[in-house]
Amino acid sequence: MANQAYPMAVVTQDSLDSYIRSVNSYPMLTPEEERELAERLHYDGEIEAAKGLILSHLRFVVHVARGYSGYGLPMADLVQEGNIGLMKAVKRFNPEVGVRLVSFAVHWIKAEIHEYVLRNWRIVKIATTKAQRKLFFNLRKSKKRLGWFNNGEVETVARELGVEPSEVREMESRLAAQDATFEMPSDDDDSNASYTAPMVYLEDKSSDVADNVEAANWEAHTNNRLSLALKSLDERSQHIVRSRWLDDNKSTLQELAETYSVSAERIRQLEKNAMKKLKAAVGEF
Repeated sequence: MANQAYPMAVVTQDSLDSYIRSVNSYPMLTPEEERELAERLHYDGEIEAAKGLILSHLRFVVHVARGYSGYGLPMADLVQEGNIGLMKAVKRFNPEVGVRLVSFAVHWIKAEIHEYVLRNWRIVKIATTKAQRKLFFNLRKSKKRLGWFNNGEVETVARELGVEPSEVREMESRLAAQDATFEMPSDDDDSNASYTAPMVYLEDKSSDVADNVEAANWEAHTNNRLSLALKSLDERSQHIVRSRWLDDNKSTLQELAETYSVSAERIRQLEKNAMKKLKAAVGEF
């Protein structure tokens, strides 16, 4: 069921009022009418039946979306996301289960709206785990009931939601935080006269981009030359150089002497010769 098949389900902010009036004009279905349409869709794949089920429940999507108006997001977008959830629910609705479509669809509608809110409410994601998402939505409801939290209220909410008090306090601080523009505000906005943009105090004046890029390129070039030079050595010399100079856990002369069953002095001589060859090889590349 693609969105374009139901142009009446698309809503924009400019047309929100007329959209709401329009969806409220569609009659609600009786249980018998709903079951008939659901059976025609479920068993025969009839698109017109799906259309009838969707149109009769668009008003319910508006009702659910209004419950998320406190997040500062456009109501039209909330409704549109809810409509997507409704269409998914209609597609999956089985009339043999014995429940009304509205009871089944509410979970799909809320799921789509939840995802939209979490994606867009803040530039910095406010809830990333399943537990944080649950706390995010339930904490807002609790705050409407309790107002600003004191220690006792934090303990109550933590107990009700099955989380630690520290998690409640952290989420409360995230909800109370305000987004700030990184750049300086417009000069003609007097209300921002005392505002210092992060770009001012986060600037690293000691860093030069050109120097950093040049240094990174030179390091990459040097590493490449060293890698090629190492490959020019025999296998034993490569191992000695890597073990003595390049590995995190560097080997001693005695450890390498035991590995190759020679004296530590012999390992020192092999290392010295290998380093001379490396210097010469690096100079050639």
